[in-house]
Amino acid sequence: MARLLIYGATGYTGRLASEHARHIGLDFLVAGRSESKTKELATEIGVVSRVFGLESPEMIDEALSGCSVLLNCAGPFIRTAKPLIEACIRNKVHYLDMAAELDSYHLSVDSDARAKEANVMLMPGCGGGIAMLSCLTCYVIEHVKKPQRIDIALHISGPMSRGSEMSAAENITAACLELVKGDLVALEDPATKTKQFDFDNGNGPVDSVPMTLPNLITLPRSTNVKDIRTFVHAEAALLPRDPKALPIGPTKEERDQHPYQVSVHIADTDGTVKKGVLHTANGYTFTSQASAEASRQVLEGQVAPGFQTPEVVFGYRFVEDVPGSILKLV
Repeated sequence: MARLLIYGATGYTGRLASEHARHIGLDFLVAGRSESKTKELATEIGVVSRVFGLESPEMIDEALSGCSVLLNCAGPFIRTAKPLIEACIRNKVHYLDMAAELDSYHLSVDSDARAKEANVMLMPGCGGGIAMLSCLTCYVIEHVKKPQRIDIALHISGPMSRGSEMSAAENITAACLELVKGDLVALEDPATKTKQFDFDNGNGPVDSVPMTLPNLITLPRSTNVKDIRTFVHAEAALLPRDPKALPIGPTKEERDQHPYQVSVHIADTDGTVKKGVLHTANGYTFTSQASAEASRQVLEGQVAPGFQTPEVVFGYRFVEDVPGSILKLV
């Protein structure tokens, strides 16, 4: 049994991930709540479809029959991660998603022991900014003798999708967190705690604002660093707006014109700071391709039970599986 089920496949990023899964020759099914949209997509890309919601555990169990890997593309993940993680543990199916919210990560931490007992891997954030930041950090940290603090920033470029705006709107009131001595701590007056990062894109150092990213949960596992701050640099036009007024997502041309970058500063105990950058594709292109590639590797047996992260299971060179990704020290 080595079949992938992509849930939320008719959403903007889910469709991109499904198209890339077909492009790289994966054996998969597409699934979602809407029968008409799901069947239309399945016919378009030539795969089988399954239609189900998440209200009934029995219905989810039936839908997972014959599958060994689930890729959850259905956000906001605050609504979808829990029932699907629970179902994956019950049915011994590896769980992947592309969440940028904390919920999937907290749930995966809480479910780690049960997942290990079931020999099931839980990997939230298998693609997207989370994988970008973690892979860059693990690349640079190899050049630091005794890493003490990590400051890392994501440069978001281009328009956001309707789904991303919805997730941002639901999480915008959450506290801005940082990791201090291994504990998540609310940052006071985050607007006054900006930090400059140079993304090596010709614009020089730019202000980035503190923002809670799930790397606060994942990076301590792969680096053993207990003091971490995460930042975002984004154009004003990218701030959350009314999702209903937006198109479903950026066009291919818009994605091609707006690549993403990541910049990391890693402080050593001796006071020196090592810096690195990642240049890669637009976030939606990266997320869809990296998620499909992660699914491929899991289908081929690249797994470890329990809560896992891409940089640990696949290695930090995983980001280079997306064409155009370049890791470098600066």
